Amino acid sequence: MAPVEDNDSGMESQEGSQAQDGPTSKDYSPEKKQLELEMDYDEEPDETLAERLWGLTEMFPESVRNASHTAAVSTHSGVKSFYQFSRSALWIVFSTSIILFAPVIFEVERAQMEEMQRNQQKQMLLGPNSAVSGGGMPLMPPMQR
Repeated sequence: MAPVEDNDSGMESQEGSQAQDGPTSKDYSPEKKQLELEMDYDEEPDETLAERLWGLTEMFPESVRNASHTAAVSTHSGVKSFYQFSRSALWIVFSTSIILFAPVIFEVERAQMEEMQRNQQKQMLLGPNSAVSGGGMPLMPPMQR
């Protein structure tokens, strides 16, 4: 029986020593409380944004979670299909405009080059005033009063 009494007395002494060793609320100063709070906060693992959002989902009913998931998936697929459509539409518009307007641009450029060559030939044949005046009568001197 002696061992049983030793165990009981040992527990009582351990509990008593813990109560004496452990700090009580009377022993805390505001600085010590703040330090302990900071230490407790530092010991907690940091949560990622995804973990926090996943934890918040538990406070909503299943129907709200399903509706928000459906809205997110629909929005994603809508944006993706709009992007693909806009790429195709822009490709069609730009390639068609190049095919349609390139010949017009080349013809305008060719007509300008021909006009410049005609003016250059007139200038060589008739003199510098003929190209400036458009090939009409030579410039007359100003009239005196």
